[in-house]
Amino acid sequence: MISISASGLSYHIGTRTILEDITFSLEEGDRLGIVGVNGSGKSTLLKLLADEYTPDEGTITIGKNKIVGMLHQDDAFRILRTGDDSPLDETVLGQMYAIFPELCRAEERLAVLQKALEEAASGGDQAYLDQLSTEFTNLNNRFIADGGLYYKSRCQSILTKLGFGEEYRNLPVSSLSGGQRTRLALARLLSREPDILLLDEPTNHLDTETMLWLEDHLANYRKTVLVISHDRLFLDRVTNKTFEIEHTRGRLYKCSYTGFVEEKEKWRREQEKRYQNQQKEIARLEAYIAQQRAWNSERNIIAAESREKAIARMEKVEKPKNLPKSIRFSLQSSGESGNDVLEVKNLTMGFGQNMLFRNLSFLVKKHDRLFISGPNGCGKSTLIKLLLGQLEAMAGEIEFGYNVTIGYYDQENQNLSEDNTVLDELWDAYPNLTQTEIRNTLALFRFQGEDIEKEVRVLSGGERARLTLAKLILSKMNLLILDEPTNHLDIGSREALENALASFDGTIIAVSHDRYFTRKLANRFIDLAASPGRPADFHGTYDEYVQLGGQPGEESTAAKEAKEEEKLSQKDAYLQRKQETARIRQMERRRAAVDKEIEKLEAELIDIEDALYGEAATDYHKAAELSDRKITVEDRLMQLYEEQEELDSALAAVGE
Repeated sequence: MISISASGLSYHIGTRTILEDITFSLEEGDRLGIVGVNGSGKSTLLKLLADEYTPDEGTITIGKNKIVGMLHQDDAFRILRTGDDSPLDETVLGQMYAIFPELCRAEERLAVLQKALEEAASGGDQAYLDQLSTEFTNLNNRFIADGGLYYKSRCQSILTKLGFGEEYRNLPVSSLSGGQRTRLALARLLSREPDILLLDEPTNHLDTETMLWLEDHLANYRKTVLVISHDRLFLDRVTNKTFEIEHTRGRLYKCSYTGFVEEKEKWRREQEKRYQNQQKEIARLEAYIAQQRAWNSERNIIAAESREKAIARMEKVEKPKNLPKSIRFSLQSSGESGNDVLEVKNLTMGFGQNMLFRNLSFLVKKHDRLFISGPNGCGKSTLIKLLLGQLEAMAGEIEFGYNVTIGYYDQENQNLSEDNTVLDELWDAYPNLTQTEIRNTLALFRFQGEDIEKEVRVLSGGERARLTLAKLILSKMNLLILDEPTNHLDIGSREALENALASFDGTIIAVSHDRYFTRKLANRFIDLAASPGRPADFHGTYDEYVQLGGQPGEESTAAKEAKEEEKLSQKDAYLQRKQETARIRQMERRRAAVDKEIEKLEAELIDIEDALYGEAATDYHKAAELSDRKITVEDRLMQLYEEQEELDSALAAVGE
């Protein structure tokens, strides 16, 4: 059953095309990953589907009685009111209950009726008692049928899963950080269980353990999910289809992210091959047409016109467009540091009654790729600020080694001046560089043309992240301290950052919840929430760390089963593709054989015509033989031309 579909969607801002001819359909239970570079129109598509934007062209069809719910990227979360003076919905728990207003009202009415029944029982008015009893029974039955007995426990359970323990339940929403409000918005949405769930970057602000719970939850969600995410492992574990937006258009792939990458590469190779083959065929036909028209006999004209019709009937193969530009850069070391880069001794830190860590000690050696791990709230970013001298520890020492120079990436990009333009932001940081050097650096990070005149305040999260990286690469350092460096970066930019860091000849200290990023780079972990069986200081790869300590990163049974199902479906798809490939190759071989025979007969026809007007012009018997042969050749050519056209049509249909 179709849950949601789009047909021919187009959306423009002024003269700029954002989306064009977007078409796809999803069945109930499908989980679609939407991918594309920053600015490609992913969030715009979700807003069109959520009826927040109106398309300029095309239609959106949603299944009957389907409820759509959406989580916006970095949702700032607005406090909702139930319409009365009660402060209930101003607390975290109250905000959860407030998304079930009909159940809240029923619960309040049932309490009133219960009290009225108790009073009426001693009053002796049987008719009034019966009236109250009937209303109570009907309302209570409906309350139970609508989930009234368990909606509160469900809300509390989801709050816990998303990192809101008992201590958060009665806090006002106004006291939460932006990231916490976004998680609360996600908790509300999941509690309501809409039929079509639209999620824009839901893993932002989630620690690894919470992200794993969300993966399991969505992988087992029986309704329809559309999710924008740049987390490659998350997409692989949650989605079963992928929709890529590129150059304003979209293409649907019936596989998760890793399968999509392989399928797209294969499609581009095959499309390029089909395009080149068709261009060669068109050039050959056009040369033949020119030759036939030059000879100008009736048969020559007929043959030329036949070929012209064949060209006109061809469904032209579109040349694959160039891939969107990715950022590219490298990081320059300021020179060798000492072997001991940083030593932390008995570091203790907390805020008020909240103690984050006590007596933390570790030594960072040159070329370490040290990742600080642990759930949200355990002090990872605080430790980073202590290392940078932005906070003062309650106790302990931090000592840097010989010749250590630091480069820092801030997850919130707070070291940007809001009033600056993009150009001025970089130039103010490096005034000794020429404007050309500044512009060339910005171009590496996809800031070109009018983009460099934008004020920092209007930049998207992805643009701010790229600008921060541009500032970082112009500095020289041998110790990089990175706080969630992949936040807001699209997949291509993440891969560019991974490659730059992998070749960086220095030391790295990082905080990241991006497991793919961590897996590629980390060779050591400091766990601020270590427990028995999970080491506080571990030297080894991410996979070794996970295997030794379990969470974070361990796949659930459901995720493993989903992966096995995906493997089986991929195997079936592979066998089907193999059979189809064999059929295509057979047609291509026949097409080549037809071309070869046509070429041979056309050459023979030219020789026959030359002989008829030459040596056989005065030889009656010879001319008769040649004329008979000419008719035979022409008849065979007409058969081959028809077969050629049929094969072209069949091959073109395969390419659709």
